[in-house]
Amino acid sequence: MTTVATLDGAVCYRAGMRIDGDGCPRCYAPADAGLHPLDYLANAGKPGDWYGLVCKPNGEPVIQGPADPYPGYYVSPTAFGDKTKAPIDPARYVDSETVSYIAIPPDLKEQGVKLGDLCVVAYNSMCWPAIVADIGPRKKYGEGSIKLAKQLSIPSSPKNGGVDIGVTYVIFKGTTRAWPCDFEDDAMVLLNTWGGAARIPTLVI
Repeated sequence: MTTVATLDGAVCYRAGMRIDGDGCPRCYAPADAGLHPLDYLANAGKPGDWYGLVCKPNGEPVIQGPADPYPGYYVSPTAFGDKTKAPIDPARYVDSETVSYIAIPPDLKEQGVKLGDLCVVAYNSMCWPAIVADIGPRKKYGEGSIKLAKQLSIPSSPKNGGVDIGVTYVIFKGTTRAWPCDFEDDAMVLLNTWGGAARIPTLVI
């Protein structure tokens, strides 16, 4: 069971890190398309329940066209994104390969954490800024993007990467902003104001 503490306005917890490939335009593809997606299609759901794909009104997943980044692949959404772009546009979503983000369980939304809040994530001696960009299953703590995993030297494959323990998440409530945005410098300023990276190993969670 993951313990969550609120310390000086920041929501903190320790967990592992599962790799969330959502938002990456080459995350998922039809099984018979001969393509090389980053994640298993089963992790996006199943026919009639595609929770990890953008679907048409009839429930059929949207396939990227010639003008999209990866024609033939499905459109993989994140809960956070650019609302000025259409839901079928891959550019609407936060790309796991290029943006350091975390996914949170709905439990944290009930504690005041919002999509777009800034955070820092620490593993071993490394600390990296990130943004809350996706929602995962209830009570499942510890999920980060491909880029975030790479920055922390964590195996970054959505299929078989991640770590089981040792990752600390510090989310600064009330810092949400619209996407797209530059957030890295602001997240580190918030961390320094909160007590700096040196405070993270001392947290009792």
